[in-house]
Amino acid sequence: MAGTPGPNGRSGSWRGVLAGGLAFLLALVALTETLRLFIAGPAVLYRARTIEIPPQMGVLELARHLEDQGVIRNRFTFVALALLRGTARTLKAGEYEVPPRTNALAVLALLELGKVKPHLLVLPEGFTVRELARQLEAEGLAPSEEVLAASRDRRVLQMLGIEADSLEGYLFPDTYRVFKGMHPGEILARMVQRLREVVTPDLIEKAQAQGLDLHGLLTLASIVEREAVLREEFPLIAAVFWNRLKRDMLLQADPTVAYAVGKDGRAPTRADLMVDSPYNTYKYRGLPPTPIGNPGKAAILAVLNPAKVHYLYFVSVDDRRHHFSATLDEHNAAVARYRLFRARGLL
Repeated sequence: MAGTPGPNGRSGSWRGVLAGGLAFLLALVALTETLRLFIAGPAVLYRARTIEIPPQMGVLELARHLEDQGVIRNRFTFVALALLRGTARTLKAGEYEVPPRTNALAVLALLELGKVKPHLLVLPEGFTVRELARQLEAEGLAPSEEVLAASRDRRVLQMLGIEADSLEGYLFPDTYRVFKGMHPGEILARMVQRLREVVTPDLIEKAQAQGLDLHGLLTLASIVEREAVLREEFPLIAAVFWNRLKRDMLLQADPTVAYAVGKDGRAPTRADLMVDSPYNTYKYRGLPPTPIGNPGKAAILAVLNPAKVHYLYFVSVDDRRHHFSATLDEHNAAVARYRLFRARGLL
C-alpha cells in the first residue's frame, strides 16, 4: 500500500545518512587537499637547482625572482604564504640548494631557516693571504680586494687579538665550511680560531723558551713551510735556519725574496735577490718582519723541535729533496755536483 514503510525503511534511511556523511567528508578532504596544493604550489623543479637570494630583497621582488627562475609556479601564492606565516620580512639571503620536486611551501621553509648551501674551502699549507684572496674570488665566495682589505683591517685585527699589521701567518691551513655572502672577515676569523686551537699555550710557552714569541714562531715556520716539500725534511730545514740565526748569519731563504717581489710559490731571479726589502734575507739578518705565508702544523712543530744537526746549508736535489751540508766547501761541492747531474739529465 502506498505510504506504508517497508520492513527495511529505517535502516535504509540510516544508510542514506551515512552515505551522505561519507560523501561530505570525501568532498571536504578533496577541498582541503586542493586548497593546500593551491597555497603551497605544485612542485616545479625536476632537478636540484642552486639559487642566490641577494641581501635586502623584499618578499615581492624575491617571489618574482623565484618565479623567473622556475623555482615556484606562482609568486602571489608564495607571497600569501609568507604573509600568513608572518615571515615575509625575515627571509634570509644567501645561496641555496633547492632539491627536485620542492613546492613553494618547502622553498619558503628553506628561506625561513636560512639553510644556505655550504662550500668546502681548502687553505693549503704555505698559502699567502694574496693566494687565498685569489682563491676565494675564483670560487665566487668573496671579492679578492675585500679579502685583502679585511686581512689588514685594524678593527678585525683588534677583534681577533692579533698584534700585527696583517693576518698573514695567522690563518691556519685546513678545510673550512663557508657560505657565499659571508663577510671576508668572518671567514678569516674562523681560520684564526683554528690556529688558536692548534697552537696551544703550551706550544707558545715552548717557543718563548727558545726565544720566539708567537709572531716569530709563525714567521720562521712560514719559511720552513715554503722551503720544504717532504715532511721528513721539515726538522732538518728548521735546524739549518736555527743554526744560522744563532750564528748571526743571513738566512738566505729564496721564498722570503719571492714574497717581497710578489712571486708566491715561484723561485726568485738573480735580479730579485738584489731587491732592497726587509724581506730579502740575502741582505738583512734575522727574520723578516712578518710571516711569508700561513704555515701548517708540521712546519710549526719542526721549528719547535728542530733536528739535532750542525747543517748550515742545503741545496735542491730535485723538486722534492735537498742535500744538507755543514760547511761552505761541502755545500759548494754539492751545488756543483747537482748542477752537473741536471745538465746531463740525470735528475
